[in-house]
Amino acid sequence: MKFKVLLMTLPVLMLLAVSCSQNTESHKAPKNVIVFIGDGMGYNHVDATSIYLHGETGKLVFEGREWLKVAQATYPAIMHTEPEKVYAAGYNPRAAWTDTAYLTRDYTDSGAAGTALSTGNKTCRGAIGIGVEGDTLKHMAELAKELGKSVGVISSVQLSHATPAGFIAHNENRRNYIEIARQMILRSKLDVLIGCGHPMFDNDGKPAVEVDYRYVGGAELWDQLNQNEMPTSFVVDGNEYFVADIDGDGKPDAWTLVTDSADFAAHAYGRELPKRLLGIPQVRSTLQSSRSGTEVVEPWKQPNTPKLPSLEQKTLAAVNVLSQNPNGFFLMVEGGAIDWAAHANHPGRMIEEMYDFERSVAAVVEWVETNSSWDETLVIVTSDHETGFLSGSGSDKQVMTPVVNQGKGVLPGMLWYSTDHTNSLVPVYARGKGSEWFNFFADEFDPLRGPFIQNTEVAKVVFLLWER
Repeated sequence: MKFKVLLMTLPVLMLLAVSCSQNTESHKAPKNVIVFIGDGMGYNHVDATSIYLHGETGKLVFEGREWLKVAQATYPAIMHTEPEKVYAAGYNPRAAWTDTAYLTRDYTDSGAAGTALSTGNKTCRGAIGIGVEGDTLKHMAELAKELGKSVGVISSVQLSHATPAGFIAHNENRRNYIEIARQMILRSKLDVLIGCGHPMFDNDGKPAVEVDYRYVGGAELWDQLNQNEMPTSFVVDGNEYFVADIDGDGKPDAWTLVTDSADFAAHAYGRELPKRLLGIPQVRSTLQSSRSGTEVVEPWKQPNTPKLPSLEQKTLAAVNVLSQNPNGFFLMVEGGAIDWAAHANHPGRMIEEMYDFERSVAAVVEWVETNSSWDETLVIVTSDHETGFLSGSGSDKQVMTPVVNQGKGVLPGMLWYSTDHTNSLVPVYARGKGSEWFNFFADEFDPLRGPFIQNTEVAKVVFLLWER
């Protein structure tokens, strides 16, 4: 048995040896790494959006021939620890396509999935940057900082929500929003942090009847952030905190707070840029998905909330600020409200959010080809899990089937079989420097999706490229 395993492993080891022995200049690490997370985005979410926008599948920007494509397993290490520790059972390719209930069990949450994608370690559901033994895990963003790079985390949902938190914070519970926000704002070395959660506005971008300071670290921190002099020290709960030194000069670096849509546009396309950007648009939960009018099913039949930036604008603002660093940068962009629309089983809002997400990827592709190159930048597009058990038309007792093409501009035939996450495989698309390494890690096989990786191997590729 050991001899058989060795024979199976030798080709991969030989490929790795050949790759590592090549000219070091042609194989040097990417200067920039940009990771896009379509929260809740499964294969059918991608297909439904491509069909609605283009009349056929495979037409979204990250589905092009230039992109490497594999699948990804998303399950966590541990489902829960109380009243006893229960481990997840993993992903069984045969059961996924034969057992109608299989995918509705042992699914992950965005905290554990974000942690796995960011650190290379599976963990307990709900954990943020914390391992199964309570150990503090190292994020890709933290490695980037050690290498002298700039770092950004942005989202279309609240800035301290599970996925953005899962790429920089450390907390045993994703719902400790105040603690997580304080950690991100006061203690992290982020150069750019952009997300929703403005305490003074509601989901329609109107002044809120009831304020909610949870997602920005509490009222005391928020009031001090709004001071014009951009403070470097804050007093919270009677304790003084200095913001982080992000460039190693021994001095704390103040945030520039941006909330107005015009300022987001200015940072996306302008040249006078701050050293450190904290962006919180004037809306509560999500940029657009949580706005009123959910009874309207068709995409964009309910007008968007005006005077809010798009995820594309936020992405360009982040790239613009981060690319000031000649050493390069790491950026995570989350299309977080894809998940919210899928939880609500709302096809129109899901397609709207997928479109905004895809436009953000397209903007980065254009930036790479205009201001950088695919020889120095790696772009990864993936998901943390599937949400909604989105399937094609069929019976109530089925495994996941493709959505049905009914023509461009017409909602595909699609049914939701859950309002929660599933344990299905999700897509991974990669392009640029180092993307070929995903082929080495795709050593498991699904009968429908083909070769797949574990969610931990997204981070492992980046750690491999930056640490060798």
